Amino acid sequence: MKKLLITGGAGFIGSHVVRLFVNNYPDYHIYNLDVLTYAGNLENLKDIENKSNYTFIKADITDEALMSELFEKHQFDSVIHLAAESHVDRSISDPLAFIKTNILGTVNLLNAARNSWKNQMEGKLFYHISTDEVYGSLGAEGLFTETTAYDPRSPYSSSKASSDHLVRAYFHTYGMPVVISNCSNNYGPNQFPEKLIPLSINNIKNNKPIPIYGKGENVRDWLYVIDHASAIDKIFHEGTNGETYNIGGINEWTNIDLIHKLCEVMDEQLGREKGESAKLITFVKDRAGHDMRYAIDSSKLMNELGWKPSLQFEEGIVKTVEWYLSNSDWSDNIMSGDYEKYYEQQYEKR
Repeated sequence: MKKLLITGGAGFIGSHVVRLFVNNYPDYHIYNLDVLTYAGNLENLKDIENKSNYTFIKADITDEALMSELFEKHQFDSVIHLAAESHVDRSISDPLAFIKTNILGTVNLLNAARNSWKNQMEGKLFYHISTDEVYGSLGAEGLFTETTAYDPRSPYSSSKASSDHLVRAYFHTYGMPVVISNCSNNYGPNQFPEKLIPLSINNIKNNKPIPIYGKGENVRDWLYVIDHASAIDKIFHEGTNGETYNIGGINEWTNIDLIHKLCEVMDEQLGREKGESAKLITFVKDRAGHDMRYAIDSSKLMNELGWKPSLQFEEGIVKTVEWYLSNSDWSDNIMSGDYEKYYEQQYEKR
């Protein structure tokens, strides 16, 4: 049985990846390693927590000795590394936390894997999940490709760029089998409500102001999280050793246009008069060093591995809004902090 370690598996993207692999690959044993910071939530995985091919491990990737101990104990064959600090605003206020987790934590995993696999690299894989933000900011034209020069602008993107370089260094220096993917902005179910879309959904529902940085002219490419999980599946199984793959949703929106679309959907779902939710839009001081535009060229992934997004933003945002409105208990637990009790309750059961 293949033993696959997924780090950050209780988080937003990670929980969707864990669920996909647990359900689709019963001949794999999936180990979900997460330290359960504010953004890690085991409630995201209630539906698969009792599966025979799933094990949760509460651990911190910044603990070097523990990472080595876990690799020695479980003999993981492969790693899908998602654990990261990821919110740009938090990186501006506390950059050191991002250095520790995203850089040192990644090196700890690389070292543990290298030592565990030193006598047999064949059949092993270290898959590092990264972001399009490492490429910096685009003008009105052009797309990020896998060969775009790195130009990170925030402590978050700089820490991810560093971890990308280190993963490539272990490939070239030690012959470690690796792949890397860089994705655009994700959205969908289970996203922590500090991010733009779930924050706005929650605020609209509760008639609170929707904060928009600057004039809302910044452009992002939006990727539905379940499509991202399917791309990770493709790259894990079919990607070429040492290669990088960009994953985008082919969905460029300015922040203000996205929020207007979201307001339309919320008005329909909540039975409000058209235009009512848009009255909540509030422009606030722009983020420091705010990148103007991100846009991903996913043609390598689509042409070489046959992946493509299953839906466009207009459909995905309706599905996302419906999920949040149908799962108000999940949102309420997040906002109140009660979700943190779930892990304690589960551990008592076991």
